[in-house]
Parts: sequence; C-alpha cells; structure tokens
Amino acid sequence: MKMYELILKNIAKHISLDEQEIACFTSFLKHRKISRKEFILKGEEICKYITFIHSGTVRAYYLDKAGKESTIMFAVADWWITDMFCFINQQPAMLTIEAVEESTIIQLSKDDLENLYIEVPKFERFFRIIFQNAYIREQLRVIQNLSLPAEERYHIFLTKYPQIVRQVTQKQIASYLGITPEFLSMIRANKHKK
Repeated sequence: MKMYELILKNIAKHISLDEQEIACFTSFLKHRKISRKEFILKGEEICKYITFIHSGTVRAYYLDKAGKESTIMFAVADWWITDMFCFINQQPAMLTIEAVEESTIIQLSKDDLENLYIEVPKFERFFRIIFQNAYIREQLRVIQNLSLPAEERYHIFLTKYPQIVRQVTQKQIASYLGITPEFLSMIRANKHKK
C-alpha cells in the first residue's frame, strides 16, 4: 500500500474513503516505471488512460505538421495528466505525453474509471473537481498568453512552477510560453542584468 500513499493523499484533499473504497480504487490502478524520453502516450494512439505522476516529471506537447512541438502542459509528482478530450471520447490522441526524466506513474483506464464511478460514486465528485481545476488553469493560461508580454508570462511561470523549472529544458519552457528559445535567452539575460 506504500506505493499508493501519494495518490491516496491527493484524493483525500477532496473526498474521504473507507478501507473498502480504497481497496476497490487501488484494484483498478496500474503502476509503471518509465524511462526518460519514454512515451506515456503518442499522438494518434487511442488515449486509454488518465495518469497520476507518483515521481518524476512528464510533459504533454502538440506536434504540428511541420514537426514543431508546442508544450501544452507539464506534470510533476502529485499531479494528473492526460489528453482530456481524447481520453473522454476514446479517440486518437492529439497530444504526445513523454517523460522528461525517469518517472513512476499510476494509471487508470477509461473503462476502469467508469466502473469506479459505479462502485464508489464519490469518485465522480473527485474527478469533477480535478477536471474543473484543470479547465480553470488552462483558461487562465490562455488569457495570460493573449494579454501579457512574454517576459511577464515567464516570471509567472517561474513563480508558479519552481519545481518544474528545475526539471525541464529552456527549450521546453520556451515552447510552453509560445516563444523561441532565443527570445527566452534574451529575457533571462535581461533579468540577470537588473
């Protein structure tokens, strides 16, 4: 049960479970170790899982027809990640999800999630809150991208996600911010001059 300690703490932030409900929940989970640069999901594959990061760092990105990567999100320990639209609709993924470093993940399949809702209905509340929070975070990010200069977006990123900054490359951060790595280098150089 030690391997499920972090995910159970994550769940306890929003719902309480008794021993039977915990046993039911953990019976649906798949635990995996993944290497750096290993894919959790490749674009065009059916998105079968929602993934909890137990340790490590992963990123989700969109790869356009020209081969340009746009980082959509990062996830570190105690965070959830998936290609939400494709997971819910069981369609080919629009995103690729890749380990930035060696990571341990816990996965829950779409079918098992539906069974979990039946077996332990309070999980509907838990995942509603998780999905709401993700939607709010992405909406705020879109508004920031539309309304704030790149330098300010970078400073917000540094303040909000210090644990991610240490794990990912400057190129990946630039991709997340929607700027070139060269422009990010200029922003960083200006910051150090001040």
